[in-house]
Amino acid sequence: MVEFIKFSRGTTAFYKSLALLSPWLTGMKLGIFKNAFVKEKMLTYFFKGMLLKDFNTLCNKFSDDHLSKMIRPDAMEAIIKHQEEGHEVVVVTASAENWISDWCRKTGIKYIATRLSVDSNNRISGKLNGANCNGKEKVNRIIQLYDPADYKNIYCYGDSDGDMLMLKLATHPHYRHFKK
Repeated sequence: MVEFIKFSRGTTAFYKSLALLSPWLTGMKLGIFKNAFVKEKMLTYFFKGMLLKDFNTLCNKFSDDHLSKMIRPDAMEAIIKHQEEGHEVVVVTASAENWISDWCRKTGIKYIATRLSVDSNNRISGKLNGANCNGKEKVNRIIQLYDPADYKNIYCYGDSDGDMLMLKLATHPHYRHFKK
C-alpha cells in the first residue's frame, strides 16, 4: 500500500502525511490498533471521494509501471515453475484487489485480496468491504473457495506475520523464502 500511495500521490505527499497519520501508525506498531483500522485511516486520507473508475485507472497504471518490478525475480521464477507444472497459483494478499488484479490477470494468476468499499456515488469510501485479508482472514477466504483436503500438495509462500496461519494450510510452507 505504501508503494501505491507514493506512486499515486507522490513521495513528498506520502511523507508529509506521516505526521498526521503517525498516531495510528504508532498505535498499530504497539498493538493498540488493528491493521484494518489503520488501513482505513490511510485509505480515507488519500483516496476518499475518488471515483472508482479513476482509482482503478490509477491502480492499473501502477500495475503496469511498478508492480511487476516489485516482484522478486526468484518469486516470479517460482510462479512460472508452478504454472508450468500445472499448479493452480493464487496470490493471497492484504493488498487491495484494485491494484493487484490487473497484474494477476496478465500473469494468469488468481487472487484473493482485500476489497474496498465504494459509496452510492461509486466513489472510494475509505472503508474496507468486509475484513482485511490478513492473518486468520486469509485462511477464511481460502477455505471459502478451496477445500485443502482436496489437494495432495499445497505450496505456500509468506513473508509476514499475517501469513503464519495461512502457511499452516500448506504441505510445503515457505516462510521468507524470497527474502535476501
